[in-house]
Amino acid sequence: MTSYSAGVSVMDELNRVARTRAPAKLNLTLLVGSRRDDGFHELATIFQAISIFDEIEVRFRQCVNGDKLAKPMIYMSLDGPDLGPDDENLAWRAAAAFMEQTGKVGDVEINLKKLIPAGAGLGGGSSDAAAVIRCLAKITAFTDKNMLNDIARGIGSDVAFFLGDSTTAIGTGRGDCIEQIDPLPQRPIAVAIPPVHVSTKDAYRALAGSRDQSRSFALPAIGTDVTWEGLLDGEGINDFQAIVSALHESVEDSLSGLAEAGARVTMLSGSGSAS
Repeated sequence: MTSYSAGVSVMDELNRVARTRAPAKLNLTLLVGSRRDDGFHELATIFQAISIFDEIEVRFRQCVNGDKLAKPMIYMSLDGPDLGPDDENLAWRAAAAFMEQTGKVGDVEINLKKLIPAGAGLGGGSSDAAAVIRCLAKITAFTDKNMLNDIARGIGSDVAFFLGDSTTAIGTGRGDCIEQIDPLPQRPIAVAIPPVHVSTKDAYRALAGSRDQSRSFALPAIGTDVTWEGLLDGEGINDFQAIVSALHESVEDSLSGLAEAGARVTMLSGSGSAS
């Protein structure tokens, strides 16, 4: 399904505890342009949030001495597969960036129930980061949306989408310039996740190797009148699909399996592996 609610519930005003769900996303279109001077690529994409979620609880304990020079402590507990060191996790980094850039003083505890597969192109890490930002903004009464968006963009390209209110949006720039559009009607979607982790860096490297680097790859504009029929009739394109399918046989098998099961359109999400 393609519907979700990303509201933040404050569970205990006294202890400053908030909970929310962090949805996965699909890229209904993903066009990759030329590499920019900052090392990122120009992108044009359609983001669609879907009803696969991680669950986030954030506790904020305000410092009583008001010492803004004291480094805040950020604690993480994880219910799910190991994701590596805490300080490399996007949720942890989002909390650190929020505290530093807003000047809030205190300690943060993040409890993450991980249900979105990592390395599948579903944006789980970015969604977790946005969920932490939303929770901290709610329980500290921080309302500067421009700064919140700046924090999100500093964490990762997809984070700004998850920080928004719409389930459907157009992403340009490096994917961080978000234009919210009317949500697409709810529709059943089958998501297949083969047992392979696709490295985003490897996917970009392979795509670059398949292109004539002397050419400039300009991107067409994506109109705001996005419809399911248009996407199903060929407007939905992912520039990574052929490359990643060639690199990973299980991705190609997954796409073929969906087609054989009757899917009208099969498409990679992000740089894979989900389709």
